[in-house]
Amino acid sequence: MISFFGSLMALIIGYIIYGTIVDRIFGVDEEQETPAIRLEDGVDYIKLPWGRIFLIQFLNIAGLGPIFGAIAGALWGPVAFLWIVLGSIFAGGVHDYLAGMLSVRNDGASISEIVGEYLGEGARKFMRVFSIVLLVLVGTVFMTGPAALLVEMTGLSLNVLVIIILAYYFLATILPVDKIIAKFYPVLGASLLIMAAGVGGGLVFGDYQIPEITLTNLHPESASLWPLLFVTIACGAISGFHATQSPLMARCLGNEKQGRKVFYGSMIAEGVVALIWAAAAMTFFGGTGELSSALANLGGPAGVVKEISDSMLGVTGGILAMLGVVALPISSGDTAFRSARLILADSLELEQSDAKNRYKLAIPLFTVGAVLSQMDFAIIWRYFAWSNQTLAMVALWAGAAYLIQHDRFHWIATIPATFMTAVSVSYILVAPEGFSLSSSIGTIGGVLAAIIALFVFFTKQNSSNRLEAEVKI
Repeated sequence: MISFFGSLMALIIGYIIYGTIVDRIFGVDEEQETPAIRLEDGVDYIKLPWGRIFLIQFLNIAGLGPIFGAIAGALWGPVAFLWIVLGSIFAGGVHDYLAGMLSVRNDGASISEIVGEYLGEGARKFMRVFSIVLLVLVGTVFMTGPAALLVEMTGLSLNVLVIIILAYYFLATILPVDKIIAKFYPVLGASLLIMAAGVGGGLVFGDYQIPEITLTNLHPESASLWPLLFVTIACGAISGFHATQSPLMARCLGNEKQGRKVFYGSMIAEGVVALIWAAAAMTFFGGTGELSSALANLGGPAGVVKEISDSMLGVTGGILAMLGVVALPISSGDTAFRSARLILADSLELEQSDAKNRYKLAIPLFTVGAVLSQMDFAIIWRYFAWSNQTLAMVALWAGAAYLIQHDRFHWIATIPATFMTAVSVSYILVAPEGFSLSSSIGTIGGVLAAIIALFVFFTKQNSSNRLEAEVKI
C-alpha cells in the first residue's frame, strides 16, 4: 500500500505547495471586488460561502468522471496512480484554477470569451461553437445514460424518464443559481467524498493488497500507455469540461483569495476520488486481467461500482452508490446546459437577469438536446474523449498567454499545454474514430504538433508584445 499512500500524500502536499506557488504566480488581489459583488444580478452572479462553492464546483467537475474513468484507467495498472497524481497537480489543478480565476478577472466570462481575450478572435469563434457542441453533447448523454439506468431500477418507460430529467435540467438551467444548485449540490458533493472515503477505508482495513509501483509491475505489457491512458483518465487528472464549469462558480466567488481552495482544491479532491477508485478497481478483483473480465461480465463500470460498493459498504451502501451513479451524471448534465446558456449569452451579449432572455437561449438548446436524445449516440460519443482533452489543451494555452502577457512565470501553463497538445493530436491520429494510424506514427505526429504549437505560441506572443510596446511608445 506504500504506492497508494504515497500518491495520496503527494496530492495533499501538491495542493499545499504547488497550489500556493500557482496562486502566487497568478497574483491574487484580495482587495479587488469580484464579479459576484460588483455585478450581482440575483441569477448567475450571487455571492456564496466558499465552502459551498467548493462542493458545488467539485460536484460539477466530477460527476462520474473520477469513478468511471479511474476504473477504466485501472486496466493499465499502478501507472494510473502516477497520471492521476502528476496530472492533478501539474495539469488539471493549474487548468481549473486559471479557467476560474481568469473568469473572475474578466467579469465572470465563459471559457470561449476567455480564450478569445488571450488567443484572438479566431480562437474565440472556434471555442464558442466547439464548447457549446461539447456541452450539449454532455448534457444529452447525461440525460439518456441515467434514464437508462433508472429504467432497470424502476421499470418506467425510457421516454418518460428522459422527459422528467429534461424538465429538471430546464429548471436548473434557467432558475437562479441559489434556488437548486446551491441548495442541493453541496450535499451531493459531500456524499461523493464520503462514498470515496468509505471505499478507501475498505481498501485499507480490508484484506486487500493494493499493487505497488515498480518497473516490473508498472503496467501490463499488452497495454499501450500513449496516448490512451491520458485520455481515459480525464476528470481524475485533467478535463476540458472543467473549463466550462469553473466560470459558473467564478460568478459566485466572494474574494480572489478563495480561488485556490475552490478551483485548484476541487481538482485535487477529484484526484483523491479517482485515486481511490483506481486502487479499488485494480485490487478488488485480483488484477487488471480480472478487472477486464469484471467490466465485461458486470455490464461496465456501473456494475463494477455496485459490486465493490456492495462488498465494502454493505447492501445499503451499494444502493446509495447506484443512486449516486444516477445522480452524479445528472448533476453534471444540468450544469452543462447552464454553461451552454451562459456561453451563448456572452456571445450574443444578452443580459440574463431578464427571465425572457434566459428562455430565448434555453429553449433552443433543450430542443436540440431532446432531438439528440432519440438518436443512437454510441459513435458520436466516442469523440467526446478527444474533444474533452482538446478543450483542456486550448484552455491551458489561453492561461499561458495571460501569464506571458502579464510578465508572469508562464511555464506552469505552457508545459502542460504542450503536453496535452501532444496527447490530443496523438489520440485522434491513432483512435478508431480518428485516422486509425499506427501508434508510432500517431506519437510522432503528436510530438511534432506540440512543438509546432509551442513555436507558433511564442511567435504570436512575441509579436503581440512588440506591437504593444510600439503603441506605448
